[in-house]
Amino acid sequence: MASYPSIFGRALMAVVLMIGFYLLALAVSAGLLYIPYAEVVYAHRISVKLTLICILGGFAILWSIVPRFDKFPAPGPALTRDQHPQLFDELETVARGTRQAMPVEVYLVPDLNAWVTQRGGIMGFGSRRVMGLGLPLMRALTRSQFRAVLAHEFGHYHGGDTKLGPWIYKTRNAIGRTLGSLGKSSLLQLPFLWYGKMFLRITHAVSRHQEFVADELAARSVGARPLTDGLRAVHGTAPAFAAYWRNECAPVLQAGFRPPLVEGFEKFIQSSRIAEAINKHVDEELKTGKADPYDTHPPLKERIAAVANLPAGDIPADDPPALSLLENIPALEGKLLVSVAGAEAAGKLKPIRWDQVGAQVYLAQWTQLARSNAEALKGVTPESLPAWAADLKKLGRSFVGFSGQRPDDENAEGLAGAVTGAALAALLLSNGAKANATPGQDVTVTWGEIVLEPFKVMQALAVGKTSSETWLRQCTELGITGKDLGAVTATET
Repeated sequence: MASYPSIFGRALMAVVLMIGFYLLALAVSAGLLYIPYAEVVYAHRISVKLTLICILGGFAILWSIVPRFDKFPAPGPALTRDQHPQLFDELETVARGTRQAMPVEVYLVPDLNAWVTQRGGIMGFGSRRVMGLGLPLMRALTRSQFRAVLAHEFGHYHGGDTKLGPWIYKTRNAIGRTLGSLGKSSLLQLPFLWYGKMFLRITHAVSRHQEFVADELAARSVGARPLTDGLRAVHGTAPAFAAYWRNECAPVLQAGFRPPLVEGFEKFIQSSRIAEAINKHVDEELKTGKADPYDTHPPLKERIAAVANLPAGDIPADDPPALSLLENIPALEGKLLVSVAGAEAAGKLKPIRWDQVGAQVYLAQWTQLARSNAEALKGVTPESLPAWAADLKKLGRSFVGFSGQRPDDENAEGLAGAVTGAALAALLLSNGAKANATPGQDVTVTWGEIVLEPFKVMQALAVGKTSSETWLRQCTELGITGKDLGAVTATET
């Protein structure tokens, strides 16, 4: 395994970089303030415009580098031993194994991530240890994998990384404030842009080294196999969680409902389509992942290779989800939404099951889309769709999306399927069919024993996956033959 800078070396580097920035800022501000002084004393004249620029610029830089008191708003609901004894038993076991003190505060956060930091005080002085644990992370990991991730996080305490963090974080913020105060068009930005890029490259390189050191501690204390399995799970499910939140949760929350978030994420990552995408993403990272100079974490393949020769460790036959360490998940979800959206907005959300989402959330959207295209759909009946499927682009160009805009050629086929699918779904639901919008699955509508994917009908007809005869038979069985899709008047069920 490669050697990495000692804590003394990393601390020295952080201090040197920090001092370098403040010396640069003081030198530039001093130079700016000296210009009007020299103009008066030596040139015996004064330029009002130049003087204002120099004085304002100099004092803007000085104000930007003044250290700020670290305000730390709670990132989520606090977790306590009284409420979650199993979790804290696990935390204390890992703390002892890594010879570290427990964090003062532990929070549940809405990310697929875990982190540790020192917050509060000024430039790290008077700070306290804080840990954040992602609720979706604890669903994605088993207990053994979660234990390895915890050991990695305690490794940052062990290596002194969290003590360096405030220095780097505050300096980075000071550089940002300085750039912001000078304005984008100011030439005075140039030395700070140069220094900022150098600062990021160097400190991020140190951060990548810190990740390797923390991985090594976790592998030695818990085992390389739980760690690498956990890393794979995190790298695979992190983008999946982003997609789940954006595509599944956000529309439901925006409609005024609160679905069971963890249950939905479980359904999402267990769907065959999403599971395949997760595996493909991890395989791609293991093959081609490359480090970027501005990345704070090394590529997955490098992290796994670095601990490959360390003890594998044991994984119990019964290895339940890390989520089982928490108590009363529904209540925690409610508190987490309060931290994300605020108490007032979260309090207005109505509980809803995922099997109710199709009828209570999406039906209104489908009906709206169909009605926005009522004129273009006028005279189009379900049994005529095979003929329309012969030229999906032409059909799609006659429709408008939710924005009211017509599509370009690239998106015309997709809009053709979306509008006809919305009209079919709205029509069927108004006749008593049931919609299933399970996270990670394609929307289906069930009528008796017939299960239809309305938004895939046009594509299936276009490529011959569904024959005209089969589709006409389904229309008859569904009782929608002769219905005008331009006259959809479905209401929520």
